[in-house]
Amino acid sequence: MCTASPDSLAEKNARLNRLCDFIFEAGMLRRTPRSGYQFLGSGRENVAEHSFRCALIGLVLAELAELAEPSRNRLVALCLIHDFHEARTGDLNYVNKVYASLNVPQALQDALAGTGLEGVILPLQNELDAVESPESRLAHDADQLDLIFNLREEEALGNPQAALWLDAVEKRLRTPEARALAAAARKRDHTRWWKGTQM
Repeated sequence: MCTASPDSLAEKNARLNRLCDFIFEAGMLRRTPRSGYQFLGSGRENVAEHSFRCALIGLVLAELAELAEPSRNRLVALCLIHDFHEARTGDLNYVNKVYASLNVPQALQDALAGTGLEGVILPLQNELDAVESPESRLAHDADQLDLIFNLREEEALGNPQAALWLDAVEKRLRTPEARALAAAARKRDHTRWWKGTQM
């Protein structure tokens, strides 16, 4: 019977501990607010909430773009990790970024050290940063679409600034699939999904 050496057992335990740290760190995103809403004057969300719906929108865009399964899965992974570094850096809004700078690669390397996920997540971040692949363009659009859906809700609830923001954010979209989804969202009552259900 083959048993693990003490060294390999210690390495396995060290990796499991670092993976636990990584998962605990992901929980910090629940307590990391998205800062742009300060300027809008209404609405709020944390980075974890944003990342969840961004990943879901990525799945929708993958379907609309008719991506094959490996590309679909990569797109969802890109969306899921796109703001992970904010557990360490926080979310800087556009004004903050005029005065502060982030070292996203260092934040991610430090977060991933010893987890064994470096070879999975760092290439995804590099793909996001390059914005060259179809999946990375769709992931960037999913990020913007989550904001568009939030702004649509704020607009319907009476915030006049939301409509102005919607116009600006829509101009950032890169793909026809995202533009079509944004156009549909702008016309859709955000409460329609539950109004047709039986109560």
